[in-house]
Amino acid sequence: MRVSTPTEPARAERVDNLLALTEPARALVSVGALAAGYPLLRFAARGEPHPVVVLPGWLASDVSTRTIRGWLGWLGYPTVGWDLGRNHGPRKEVTDAVRTLVERLADQHGTPVSIVGQSLGGIYARRLAERSPHLVRQVISLGSPFAGVPPRRKAAAGSSMYQEYRKLRAVERVRPAKPLKVPSTSVYSRLDGVVDWRTCLQEEGPISENVAVHASHLGMGLDPAVLWIVADRLAQPVGGWRPFERPTRFGLRSLFPTD
Repeated sequence: MRVSTPTEPARAERVDNLLALTEPARALVSVGALAAGYPLLRFAARGEPHPVVVLPGWLASDVSTRTIRGWLGWLGYPTVGWDLGRNHGPRKEVTDAVRTLVERLADQHGTPVSIVGQSLGGIYARRLAERSPHLVRQVISLGSPFAGVPPRRKAAAGSSMYQEYRKLRAVERVRPAKPLKVPSTSVYSRLDGVVDWRTCLQEEGPISENVAVHASHLGMGLDPAVLWIVADRLAQPVGGWRPFERPTRFGLRSLFPTD
């Protein structure tokens, strides 16, 4: 009797399910990797000090960005969180408050602001850069699904973390986003169990790029490769932005996928 083999869609669904279910455990792996790799991070690039805002992902708060903010502060960048509590979605009062924060920092420091956004926070950052590019020096998004069109029908309701992941991952159509008018780096992972990694891609150009890492979605802000990328990008001089190059020193190259 011939045994039927699973179809490609079925395999893809099984992989997606596994990635989603293992997200919390894999985030802990990033914590361990950070502890092991932290001594090497002292060799990361440092650039001209300028203000940086770090925006949290969906249902997260500034607590989730504490590590990356502390890291950037140690590198010498005046870094702040958004101070708006949990991120419950793009309400007008929230997007207005983010713009006000960036506007205040730009005025206070006399220079445009770099924005690092995790997941949904990266979508906020890109929208602000689209509407007010004069306020933004560059955008670095971490696992942000800005290039996906959500399905018209709502996903099945569910209270578990797994069901929430599945609702975020569902997309109807994927198309690389148009580049911003300011330098932008989209960090993504094919091992992302929360969003479809293809929704994190933008068209690459003179000031836009996509950079792959091995991290899980929840572990993006803790992963040493991600921290290295963020430091390298923030060190880019105004008017002299160049695409990211994977490091070759200290064995760090292995932290970055080849595609």
